[in-house]
Amino acid sequence: MNIPVVVRNVDRPAANLVSALEKYGVSTVHEALGRRGLLATYMRPIYAGVAIAGPAVTVSLPPGDNLMIHVAVEVCRPGDVLVVAPTSPCTDGYFGELLATSLRAHGVKGLVIDAGCRDVRSLTEMKFPVWSRAVSSQGTVKATLGSVNVGIVCAGASVEAGDIVVADDDGVVVVERDAAQEVVAAAEQRVRKEEATRNRLASGELGLDIYGLRAKVLELGLKYQ
Repeated sequence: MNIPVVVRNVDRPAANLVSALEKYGVSTVHEALGRRGLLATYMRPIYAGVAIAGPAVTVSLPPGDNLMIHVAVEVCRPGDVLVVAPTSPCTDGYFGELLATSLRAHGVKGLVIDAGCRDVRSLTEMKFPVWSRAVSSQGTVKATLGSVNVGIVCAGASVEAGDIVVADDDGVVVVERDAAQEVVAAAEQRVRKEEATRNRLASGELGLDIYGLRAKVLELGLKYQ
């Protein structure tokens, strides 16, 4: 049986690595990470046009009970991203305007929750970013303990406290803290390569030739008439 626990102190990545991953965005980071760490496609932002990255503060909690989100606020630091996963599937509205106000006061950049949120209009007006499984007005209780800053699985991806969460309109990806430097380097290389390819495509070259695909489609049996 797991004993509820709050881990107060977490090793966080260097700020320059976080800002670099935020700049590159989810799709580039996912590729640079070897196509790992992507959360399920049902995790969508509640409003478009926002991009964040930050160290994960993780929350494991029961279905239909948001007590541990309130507990987690105390250990959050400016720049963190709160990542919440119920212990069994739930789409109740765990999170709304009041909790967002509390998190913002502590400098939290946004929320990733494998459950529901509510007060979408208010959250959008106050520009507090949330990526959630669902939107639901179904409320929750505050009755049962869970844990903060332990390893969790959120929307199919493993997340440890201090990992870097990158989230934008393309979804959410998690980068292991110890891999951040390597992923930033790979992302930089990928961006330079894509810029060169973009220029070639803009000049009229075909992807068939740039990517060496012409011989491949012929080998696969494609016939031109």
